Amino acid sequence: MSLPLKDDALRAVIEPRLALVEERLRDTVSQRDSLADATSRHLVDAGGKRLRPALTVLTAQLGDGARPEVIDAAVVVELTHLATLYHDDVMDSAPTRRGAPSAHSVWGNSVAILTGDLLFARAARVVAGLGPEAVRIQAETFERLCLGQLRETVGPPHDADSIEHYLGVLADKTGSLIATSARFGAMFGGCESAVVRQMACFGEKAGVAFQLADDVIDLRSTGKVTGKTPGTDLRERVATMPVLLLRRRVAEGGDKVDAELLRRIDGELTDDAALSDVVAALAEHEVAEETVALALEWAGLAKAAIADLPTGSVAEALVGFADHLVARVA
Repeated sequence: MSLPLKDDALRAVIEPRLALVEERLRDTVSQRDSLADATSRHLVDAGGKRLRPALTVLTAQLGDGARPEVIDAAVVVELTHLATLYHDDVMDSAPTRRGAPSAHSVWGNSVAILTGDLLFARAARVVAGLGPEAVRIQAETFERLCLGQLRETVGPPHDADSIEHYLGVLADKTGSLIATSARFGAMFGGCESAVVRQMACFGEKAGVAFQLADDVIDLRSTGKVTGKTPGTDLRERVATMPVLLLRRRVAEGGDKVDAELLRRIDGELTDDAALSDVVAALAEHEVAEETVALALEWAGLAKAAIADLPTGSVAEALVGFADHLVARVA
């Protein structure tokens, strides 16, 4: 479970609910067509942190967490997340995901993309049963996910600050769905609108912190730990925060070591040994620690967004959730 729960009573409530989410998720991705069934189950069977549905179930405990709509809402956010992974792995040419071969490396790009579309369709079917407000929120989230990916793909305008642009990408591409996860839990738990808004704010800022931490983990962890191939973003010329910070250093007159590392990053990285050397050098560079500091800053902003929640096990768990996202690298 992705929630670092210290309260045994809260854990006893959350874990059975997450088991229901898992059961419902597997039922929802099943397809009559044998190929579609195999491809749709591929990433579900590979496992994962289930961070988003866990957050939905947790924030619902601020109200009536036993409502059946909470389970459906948790399934929606995880289906949406899974769908984006199929698409992301095609765009990034990622060979592995969650420790298993990526779908496009098994069945090809077209099948992987269509499987992602199928999962988006299943998410839409489930969210339709939650009412028009949920459909509107899901549509807005989907729009932000697409815009975040588009903005990452084309890069910042020539007159834009690349770091601010990247933080905006993270808010859209990662933060938006984590925000919706937290929002749905409070919303379908029957919380007051002010609490629902707080949860959305908390989730978005926590999502940015999560992705900044992942930027460092991608450099410092092995594929066995992350389930992904280290350095994939570097090879595919996807700028992450450590690279952007290094570029800023060089532009502002950084030393020869910085310039040489940037030259290697911008060079040919198709060779696995060359990629591994660059990943190792960047992981040890000061910009990696600067990225960790930024992740901690955004986790702090997430916690500040819920500072006036009534004290209790749920509020404590939310703070622990934000801390846990960056403790992996801090």
